Amino acid sequence: MHSSILDEQIFLTIAKSEEEIERTLSCNLLYFYGQIDPNIKRPFIRMIEGISKNKSYKKDTLAICITTPGGSVEAVEVMVRAIRKHYKNIYFIIAQQAMSAGTIFCMSGDKVYMDYAASLGPIDPQIINKEGRFVPALGYLDKVNELVEKSANGSMTQAEYAILANQDLAFLRLCEQARDLSTSLLKEWLVNYKFKDWKVHRTTKPGTPVKKAEKRVRAEEIATMLADNKKWHMHGRFIGIDTLRNELKLEIDDFGEDTELSTHIRIYSDMLYDYYQRQGIGFALHNSKMV
Repeated sequence: MHSSILDEQIFLTIAKSEEEIERTLSCNLLYFYGQIDPNIKRPFIRMIEGISKNKSYKKDTLAICITTPGGSVEAVEVMVRAIRKHYKNIYFIIAQQAMSAGTIFCMSGDKVYMDYAASLGPIDPQIINKEGRFVPALGYLDKVNELVEKSANGSMTQAEYAILANQDLAFLRLCEQARDLSTSLLKEWLVNYKFKDWKVHRTTKPGTPVKKAEKRVRAEEIATMLADNKKWHMHGRFIGIDTLRNELKLEIDDFGEDTELSTHIRIYSDMLYDYYQRQGIGFALHNSKMV
């Protein structure tokens, strides 16, 4: 893997920062890079199992430093089952961006670490179309619904009619199922994991116990906002830490407040990202103990 002296030095530096992050957060650390494609499920599971077998190294907590444009929510569901089988606590670290299905993945964590430069995205799952390309499901459904509304009020052009008439109903249904699965999983994971330590109210009814029904309502509100294309306007909208905290009322840990931790996260994430970009690698998992 390390084809030159330069690469060897790069990975030695990465390993040192990895050790510091693991020490600070008392965790095992995994770097996840690339599209969340259904084909990555097996290598991801093998990596998690491999780390877990190292009894002298294995911790109760796994931190995943993730950079992804998103992808398949079905693959995310399988990966969450894998990490939850082997770890008690899951942290996600976003130094750059985790979009779409990557955002859903992060919402399965007990903690999410970001800083001012990092972003999540709207939960618009991507579906593989008949040309074999990922397309955003919500954007596709929104456009079809717009054409249906135009048809109902008689304002549709002939060109738009031809587009609507040419839609694949099975593909439309697949988009609907991906949308419904995304919001369902996000609500379930928020209640079970992200909100598990939310015991008492801090702003409304301060000091009173938080009921599970209230957690479900809050999860529903967050899922609805993240799935609202009209709010975010585009599939690739970058949602920063301030918006997540202030508008969505999500508890996000700012790693930028710890200068030393921030430095090591930057070194670790940036150097791995740059290496994979330079090598033209589309997907990779990294843990120094597994190299």
